[in-house]
Amino acid sequence: MEAIRFEDLEIDSRILRAVTEMGFEAATPIQAQAIPVQMEGHDIVGQAQTGTGKTAAFGIPLLQKVDPKEKDLQAMILCPTRELAIQVAEELRRLAKYMHGVKVVPVYGGQDITRQIRSLKDGVQIVVGTPGRVMDHMRRKTIRCDHIHTAILDEADEMLDMGFLEDMETILGELPEERQTLMFSATMPMEIQRIAANFQKEPVLVKVVKKELTVPEVTQYYYEVRRDTKVEVMCRLLDMYSPKLSMAFCNTKKQVDDLVGALQGRGYFAEGLHGDLKQMQRDQVMNRFRTGKTEVLVATDVAARGIDVGNVEAVFNYDIPQDDEYYVHRIGRTARAGHAGIAFSFAVGREVYKLRDIQRYCKTKIIPQPIPSLNDITAIKADKIMEQAEELIRDTDLSDMIDLVERKLLEGGYTSMDVAAALLKMSMGEENEDISDSGILPRSLDDLDRRGSRGDRGGDRYGRYGRGGRGYGEGHDRSGRDYGRDGWDDRRGGRGDGYGDARGGRYEHRREGADGMVRLFINIGRDQNVKPGDILGAIAGESGISGRVVGSIDMFDAYTFVDVPQESARLVMKAMKNAKIKGKSVRMEVAH
Repeated sequence: MEAIRFEDLEIDSRILRAVTEMGFEAATPIQAQAIPVQMEGHDIVGQAQTGTGKTAAFGIPLLQKVDPKEKDLQAMILCPTRELAIQVAEELRRLAKYMHGVKVVPVYGGQDITRQIRSLKDGVQIVVGTPGRVMDHMRRKTIRCDHIHTAILDEADEMLDMGFLEDMETILGELPEERQTLMFSATMPMEIQRIAANFQKEPVLVKVVKKELTVPEVTQYYYEVRRDTKVEVMCRLLDMYSPKLSMAFCNTKKQVDDLVGALQGRGYFAEGLHGDLKQMQRDQVMNRFRTGKTEVLVATDVAARGIDVGNVEAVFNYDIPQDDEYYVHRIGRTARAGHAGIAFSFAVGREVYKLRDIQRYCKTKIIPQPIPSLNDITAIKADKIMEQAEELIRDTDLSDMIDLVERKLLEGGYTSMDVAAALLKMSMGEENEDISDSGILPRSLDDLDRRGSRGDRGGDRYGRYGRGGRGYGEGHDRSGRDYGRDGWDDRRGGRGDGYGDARGGRYEHRREGADGMVRLFINIGRDQNVKPGDILGAIAGESGISGRVVGSIDMFDAYTFVDVPQESARLVMKAMKNAKIKGKSVRMEVAH
């Protein structure tokens, strides 16, 4: 897989500076193919999966084309969900960091439209929005299309699935005839091909073709973590498995430096490898790693190319890779020459869906695991220290030490067990905060497929403090109406409580818990000033079950859904019968 660096793509120096600061070294396959074609002015049909770097693929050439001095709207990007619209707008802002005068505004349902109108009236060059809200603004004349030179449809097949075909065609029909139109889609159904035929001029097909990959025989685990607990989880796994040599992969140079600093601060022998190192520095780092002086090598995918160290026992995907092939290359660093190997991946939020796609594409099995608790780590550390002590007892004459201990015992009145326990405690050192109760239960990646293969387009469907909705992060009914986290936006600024009736079937979709779990309905929600932690604490406190076994807590304005283990459901409902949360009486029943 030939790496193309951003410097080779004739990118504006200001954008290149922002890309470098973001820590990216090489373009992903879709970026390497699409950027030159778009900069030449061609219309594009881009076929690539989620998480392959499409935003930068169309965002970099778009920013080069935008004139910061002109305050008229010059580009429109349509996205299926408000979360994706926000994400795209944020990435464009990061890429435009050093381009003074470029303004990017996201518009979407669920947010007060008057706030968006104020932002638009201040002058904006790029709008990123969901089709329903974009059409609202077009009707109000708060979005004027006269000067738009570029239109981009991101996740076009997802917008099609959500009933936005007519909206997309209406919007494109209102734009100037002379424009550049780009469409990115994971699949190419007939309706998408029809849009390309009707609204694009001789589009160039840019397709990331996946080649067959051979996945090495590596035991593969994944952990659902919060971003701020990644370092702690990695340290626990290093302590638990004690690999002599391990590699950790990050997506950016900055993340490599940050992780190396964090590991070194905790006493691990770690060093980093990325594109900023000179060849002599690289050779020194690799020599120390090969000889075992460095135990953990942290690297970017580009910098790790060509590394062949035979006794790497573990690989950490500290960041989920942007490309499926990168995953295979990473885990292939272990299990060399017949040795056993193990790979750990950390998934934050919706990254779990990217991991699911990797599993499906690579035809491999990535096994979910609970985060090791402090009790697990404490027991393992104690066992190791006791093993070292036993070895010392067998191989060393301890007569002088025994005399010294006996003297101290007589002076202090302690038992030998007291002294042994104190010495063991000193050897184990201070423990960090326990983060095993992170609100996420291990779940099979296959289970995500059973619950809707397209859920990866939006927010984290299964996190304990879930958003609700249809698994998209922002939902839509077939008529194209947008609803956000706090209810429905019917294009007139109206808002409902989002209860599960015929409007899109939200309640029906979410009434079942995960495998082995029962979904319970609670009659209080955000309007009562209640937080997910309050509900979790009440359930654990009243029923006596561990908070760790409670699953998803999905909170709405007037009610909440919570998943509990099937065997505990009756106990929880009985215990909560007379309970109050923040002074409010609770009614709990099985959701059906």
